[in-house]
Amino acid sequence: MRTRRTVATMGAVLLTAVALTASVVALSAGTGTATGTASSGCGTGVVDPVIVAESGLQIDPFENEQLVNAAEVMNAATDTGLPQRAQVIGVMTAIGESSLRNLTYGDDILGVTNPDGTPTSSIGLFQQQEWWGSRSERLDPYRSALLFFERLGALRGWEALTPTAAAHAVQRNADPDHYTRFFEPAARIVQTLTAAAGGADCSVTVDDQLLAQELVVHADDGSLRGLVPDHLRQIRWIAHGRTVPGCGIDTRILQIMVIAVRYFDEVGVSSINRACTAELLGAGAESWHYRDGGGRAVDFYSLDGVALTGADARSLRLIGLLDPSMPEGSRVGQAQCRSAVGITLGLSLWTDIDDECTHLHIDVGESDEPLLVH
Repeated sequence: MRTRRTVATMGAVLLTAVALTASVVALSAGTGTATGTASSGCGTGVVDPVIVAESGLQIDPFENEQLVNAAEVMNAATDTGLPQRAQVIGVMTAIGESSLRNLTYGDDILGVTNPDGTPTSSIGLFQQQEWWGSRSERLDPYRSALLFFERLGALRGWEALTPTAAAHAVQRNADPDHYTRFFEPAARIVQTLTAAAGGADCSVTVDDQLLAQELVVHADDGSLRGLVPDHLRQIRWIAHGRTVPGCGIDTRILQIMVIAVRYFDEVGVSSINRACTAELLGAGAESWHYRDGGGRAVDFYSLDGVALTGADARSLRLIGLLDPSMPEGSRVGQAQCRSAVGITLGLSLWTDIDDECTHLHIDVGESDEPLLVH
């Protein structure tokens, strides 16, 4: 295991490619050495608890010491070599066990006993009993999180489990679905703390014009490219404050493209709003490129100059980057392309659908929820 690091001593790192475990894709947004211009993108995977403590942040009902504890959990995941998805699972678990409070007691005060009749000895963020470690370890937010992530990382195929199933496999809670309702607040905490104290500006605005202006910078320097017909002009209109009827783009699609250009040196987009370009391709009028005014889908045809199939390493990397942020009801295409090569995705909230193996399709039309980004 790596020793604990501080933000000040961390080198530049970039969200890395997915790892493969048997035939299951581990959606990874963890650490790795950055290359290219994208290395100036988002964060290190480590957040500074001091910055969190001084920030005055409140995320849902969580604040102050609770968020500092969440930062310690996130850092333990990173220092164990686990990706951002593990950070979210860890924070989710701690919310479900202690509401992110470092409790010196457990449910023994309610008379709860172990199956053999002995009193429980649960304490700390993760309500760990004495066989997990010493009392001092279990009451140290960082060290108790290390204990959790050591077991999570040793669990074969954890990446393909739903977040609550992964947490349950480690914690053995009486209710395997106990943690489900804590996933979304955990994801918001991880995204917000990464943006606020992660050593780099990771924030993704909800302002359409600002998002479009960032994308236009990349279009102008050639790191964001389009095909014919030119869908990038739809972005330029938004950047210039123009409202062109039938040519809008959903905020979440703009956010997805911004995330892509921050982490790849070159991004190729082939389709956004087909109602604007009068194209009836693929699913035709039922496609979220076209349906209800269009602009609720995006097709990426290349990343870093390499053509995409939806099953290639760069497609899987982008899916992994987006996974913690995508709302329930959103979808990613090319399921059958991945299935053909034995790849199954362990997605958090979104689902995968079939589509041609010539690009990577993402749509949000069936969801009214925002991306879990800040």
